[in-house]
Parts: sequence; structure tokens; C-alpha cells
Amino acid sequence: MTNTFLIYGANGYTGELITRMAAERGLKPILAGRNAIAVESLAKKYHLDYRVFSLDETGLLDAALHEVDMVLHCAGPFSITSRPMAEACIRNKKHYTDITGEISVFETCAAMGKKAEEAGMMLMPGVGFDVVPSDCLAKHLKDRLPTATHLSLAFYGMGRLSHGTQATMTMNVGRGGAIRKDGKITPVPAAWKTREIDFGEVTKTGVTIPWGDVATAYYSTGIPNIEVFAVVPPSNLKMLKMSRYLGWLLATGPFQNYLQSKIPAGGPSDEERAKGRTLLWGEARDPNGNRVESQLQGPEGYTITAIAALNIAEKILAGEFTPGYQTPAKAYGADLILEIEGTERQDIGTNEKS
Repeated sequence: MTNTFLIYGANGYTGELITRMAAERGLKPILAGRNAIAVESLAKKYHLDYRVFSLDETGLLDAALHEVDMVLHCAGPFSITSRPMAEACIRNKKHYTDITGEISVFETCAAMGKKAEEAGMMLMPGVGFDVVPSDCLAKHLKDRLPTATHLSLAFYGMGRLSHGTQATMTMNVGRGGAIRKDGKITPVPAAWKTREIDFGEVTKTGVTIPWGDVATAYYSTGIPNIEVFAVVPPSNLKMLKMSRYLGWLLATGPFQNYLQSKIPAGGPSDEERAKGRTLLWGEARDPNGNRVESQLQGPEGYTITAIAALNIAEKILAGEFTPGYQTPAKAYGADLILEIEGTERQDIGTNEKS
């Protein structure tokens, strides 16, 4: 065991935040990415080693993996970058984690689960805000109602999005929505369903989105019917509904180039993150009319991402892992999210807090 890890895409907004918090914890990750100037500058700032390579430079990638026990992959869009890194981790028998929220990435990793298990390493995409808090909430609801067959989750993030997050969302515009129905991921129109959601602090209108839990919550809970809702501004909701008819146009090269060019660089400042909050809600039901409901409140989303990703990295480096494809809550339990300071869970109707 080398007892260190590789942060690939360290110079992105979230990668930089994770690098800073890792250094504050006294961790010594090796930083990596394609941008030599940016990666070197970041490494010098925190007195860390670094490597420069693209994911198609197999020799350099494998050499970097030989130096570490695991990878924290932060370079999106993950629908493009995750597979070559995950395959390299399996090939080199190194643990793989990332901060994706894309359904396709979770399903691709799940399909590689047997190879990962045979290699004795763990594949765990989604170790950030996507999907640690919601995955833990899903597992908690399943633990409360083991007979559950239907799961609804929702989140409300009060904070600004990073360039990378907006770029991924823009790239997926026009592709519609998704739910899990009878155990299978099923396409639905964009903004397929809305509902009023009581987050505890506020009540907001949520709209269905193709969030990662449509994939992961099934592996964490076995619940076959899953919907995920998000609170979006009215203008965004209008655009989502319009995309049902104009999605094909928005997905074309010229429109994508235009939309991507309008995305501001960077992400929320430290002050904005400190002020931000995230609220989550979940409900599980069974065929007999039984129902449980819980809420979760925590820090701002990128703060959760950095802390959760590093908490999981430290567990893996300490030997706490299960080979094969895993979700955060399946591997570490529903209370994993409660390890993050400022996080609180409330079971509705029971007056129980944790």
C-alpha cells in the first residue's frame, strides 16, 4: 500500500477545492491533469507531486496509477472521461472513485463490477454531492421501510453552480428525463412531473430530473421504482419544458458551442459556499399503503462534495472497501453523510433527529 491517491482533474473548480481540503488534512495526493501549467502551479502551491497526461496516454496513465492506491477522478464530462480511467484502475488493480452525477456513468461502472471484483478493487462513482447525501437518505428510508417498492427523492441547492456542472447540464439538454420503473431505467419527457415538497425550512416545487440516484438508489436499496426531483428557477423549468420540442436543436453542434460559450468560469467563492445550504427530502412507500418520509439538511453542495470525497478516500486508504461496484451508502451505510459537520436528518412524523 502506498497510502496515497491520485486526483485527476485537480485544476478544475471542484478538483482544486478537494486539493486544498486534502492539504489541510495533511494528506499528500498526487495531482494530475492535462493542463501542465495549471496542474504544476496548483501542486507548487500545496507542495504536492504532480503528473501531466491525457487519458489516451496509456503508458503515462498506468505509470501514475502504479504510484497510488486509488484515484479520485474529477475531470468531466464524466460520460466521456470516466470509462478510460475506470478501465485503467481495473487494469492496474487500483480503487476508482469520481464525483459524477450522470446516470450513464453509474450504469457503465455497474456493468464493470464483476471485473472490478475479480481485480480486488472497488469502483465507486459519485462520492460527492452526487450522490452521497441522497444515496444515504435513500438507504435510511429503506431501512425504515424494508418493504418499500417506491422511492421519491428531492433536493434544493441554495448556491451557485460551477462551470463544469453547468457544462455537463448544458451538454445533456434535450435528452429528456429518466426514472426507474419496475427495476429498469425508463426515459420520460423533460420536466415529466412536478410536486410540492416540504424540505422543512421551506416548501418548494420540484421537477423530475435524470439525477444519478435513478441509477444508484436501486443498487443501494433494491427499490424498483425511483423518481428524483430538483427545485429549479421558473425560467429553467420553462426551458426544460421547451426542450421537449426543441431538444434536438439545442443538442446540435452550433447551439452547444453557443450555450457552452456563455457559461462563466469558476464556481462559488468561499464566502458563497459558507452561506450556502442544501436541503433534501425523501419518501418511501410500499403496496400496503405504508409510507415513511425524511428530510436532510447540510452544507453547500461543493463543500459536501469535497468533504465526502475525502472522507471516502481516507476510508479506502485505511483498507475499508468492498471489491466490485459499490454505492456510498451500500458500502458505508446510511449514516455516512452524518459524518459531515452541519448535517442533520429528520424523520417526519416521529420527531426523531440524527
